[in-house]
Parts: sequence; C-alpha cells; structure tokens
Amino acid sequence: MTDARTGRTPDDAAELARVEKALAGRFPHRMHPDLDRMRDLVDLLGHPERSFPSIHITGTNGKTSTARMIDALLRGFGLRPGRYTSPHLESVTERISINGAPADAEMFARAYDDVIPYAELVDSRHPERVTFFELLTAMAFSAFSDSPVDAGVVEVGMGGTWDATNVIDAGVAVITPVSLDHRELGDTVEAVAAEKAGIIRPDALVVLAQQALPAAEVLLRRSAEVGATVAREGLEFGVVGRRVAVGGQVLTLRGLGGTYEEVFLPLHGIHQAHNAAVALAAVEAFLGGGQGQLDADAVRAGFAQADSPGRLEVVRRSPTIILDGAHNVAGAQALAAAVGEAFGFDTLVGVVGMLGDKDAEGILAALEPVLSSVVITQSTSPRAMGADDLAAIAVDVFDADRVEVAPRLDDALEAAVRLAEEEGELGGTGVLVTGSLVTVGEARHLLRR
Repeated sequence: MTDARTGRTPDDAAELARVEKALAGRFPHRMHPDLDRMRDLVDLLGHPERSFPSIHITGTNGKTSTARMIDALLRGFGLRPGRYTSPHLESVTERISINGAPADAEMFARAYDDVIPYAELVDSRHPERVTFFELLTAMAFSAFSDSPVDAGVVEVGMGGTWDATNVIDAGVAVITPVSLDHRELGDTVEAVAAEKAGIIRPDALVVLAQQALPAAEVLLRRSAEVGATVAREGLEFGVVGRRVAVGGQVLTLRGLGGTYEEVFLPLHGIHQAHNAAVALAAVEAFLGGGQGQLDADAVRAGFAQADSPGRLEVVRRSPTIILDGAHNVAGAQALAAAVGEAFGFDTLVGVVGMLGDKDAEGILAALEPVLSSVVITQSTSPRAMGADDLAAIAVDVFDADRVEVAPRLDDALEAAVRLAEEEGELGGTGVLVTGSLVTVGEARHLLRR
C-alpha cells in the first residue's frame, strides 16, 4: 500500500530507513578540514563528478534558493539538471534532485549501495572514516552520472575550500552574500570569505552577489590570483526593477547578455529578487559565457516554476502559517523586510526555535519589529538551544508579556494559533515559524500531515 503523503510503499520506506541509519552512523564528532578521503573516494568511483559540467554555489545566505532557481532556469531551456543542496527539511532524499524532482527511495538506496563498498575501502586507508556529508556527496555525483544529467548544480555544505563538494572543477562559481554564521569558518567576514573563495577555479567565471566590502576584497583578490573572470551584481548584472504581485513578484533583470522584463518569480522578498539576478547571471555564464541574450520566454518559463520550500512558504490559511528557515542575523533581517512587504499582517505571532551556536539575541532583535508576540520552542536536534535558555534571551528583547514558552513544537504551534486568533482580526493574522531549518522542517512535517 502506498503512503498518500509520501508516495512510498512499505518496501521503499524500509530501504530508505536502512540507508538513513547507515548514513547517521557517519556523522563526525569534529570537523575534518581536508579533502583526502573525498578525493580518494571519487577516484575509486571513476570520477563521476567529471561526467557533467557544473555550477558550484557557496555563500552564507541564499545558496539553496539560488540553486533551485538555477535548476529551474536550466529546465526552462530543456536541460536535465542534477541538483545537490543541504540541509534537508523533511527527508534526506531532498538533497539529491534530478530534473527538478527529489530522488525517490529506490534511486537513493541504489546510489548508496553503489558507493558504500568504495567508501569502506577509503575508511581502511585513512585515519578518519568517510563522513556523512562526504558519502552523501559521492552518492549525488554517482546518481548524476548514472542518470545521466546535462548539468550539476552543486551547493557547498559549509565553507568552500575544504568542503566535500570542492572536488568538482566547475566552470561557473557562484558566491551569494557572505556574512558570519558557522563559527568553524572564522570570526571575521574576511576569514569566512577566504574559506568560501576556495571554490574559485582558474579561468572560471565567478558570479558575485552583492557583498560587504571586506568580503568583496577577499573574493576579488582570489579571482585575480587564479585568473578567473568576475561578474558583479550591481555592475555587470542586477535587479533593474520589481513590483509585488499576487503569489510573488514581477522583476526586470539585467543579465550579462541583456535585459529581461516581466519575469514573474513566485517567491517573496527583495532578497529573492537578488537571488534571481545571481541565478540568471550564472545560467547565462553556463550556457554561453554571458555573451548574448538568452531566449526571454525560456527565462520567464524557468523562473515561473521556481520554488524554495521552507523560505517564506505558506503552508496553511486561517490563520496564515508561514515557514522560513532564517537562522542568522542577515537572514532574519531579510525575512522581516519580506514579511512586511508581502503580507501586511495586523498581527503576526512567531514560533522560534534555534540551534545552540547561533546569535539568538541578534536574530530575535531583527524579528521583533514584525512580531506582536513570540512562542519559544525547541527542535529535536541534539544541537538545539534549550527552550528556557532561548526564552530568557527573548524576554530581554521582547519583554516578558510578549513571550510564551512551549518546548514541544506541536504545543508551540497550537499556542501561536491561539494567540493569533486572540490578538488579531480574522484575515489579518499570521503565524511565522523560524529560527532554524530543523525547526521549520519539523513544523512542515507536522502541518502537512
């Protein structure tokens, strides 16, 4: 019998559970800043990552949304892309997508079974075992090669230089806005940018989103050192105009090869407009080096099918419930601006759960102007910040009378809906779930059942 929600049979579910259990056993206890195991693994596999040309994407915010737009644009031109992104929201299979659809359980299990014998051989040859992310990256490359795909759209997991994805030799490198996030990458924007600059290859075309000056200087220096060509948002390409529309926004984009008008993007927020400009420039570079304008109808068709689950995603109405995985200050600022522009709620109640290594005070401060009250909760992640600890910070930002605590996420959702209905007029109220992609993924699962 097929599960109506997931489309999986019991056999599929059993196969997926088998692979998920095996992958979970490979989470590292610490970061391993090297590519030794990964290079060894793809070499043993016969270098599947070389069987398709790639677009490589790094940055701090907007990576996954930009990757999904690039994927949609390539499909708009009749190409068959393979997309690799992280983290996932509900199922690990979401990370590997072919031609716009996430891998099904059979394909995912087959990729694991194809790779694991070689991963175990690599285990025996190195002091550290192949990690979860390294194995999953090799699985993606194997699946793309077997499919086959016309292009790889590959998002780094974290950083760049030592990221497992950095065994590819991409002709197009995309760097979305760089800011502070993961502490492992450094405590200055310059240090983070230096790590992310590691994906820039000699003779590549580098598509740079708008960057803070310290990050831009690092990225431009690296590009010059290796002889890469740089296209900068705001100079070589960018957003010319935009207006809010039902279900998204309508854009005028200046690409590397021309201007594209009346482009409907079914995503909210000026940050997504900037992501769209970056995605367009990347596809122009990939298809023709940015020389000459692409077919405008194909561009419009591509953007029209773009989506980004867990990013200002409306999952329920009455009251409206929105999910957004903003998990750093820059993301929270973009979220606050987009909610105000796109929805105009009279009353908006937040459900916030974060991981322990995040700037909780900064994120809450960015959200405070658009939230009437907040329900503090906690995801099931072992890295989650305790609800009571986060609530103490929230009280300092919001004041005690605007903060409620519900450690269980299902209770938090119920409390937020109750508060929204009590505090606002029907039709003008909303609930925003945010603070962590883990929290958003778990809420998405609960709300979509």
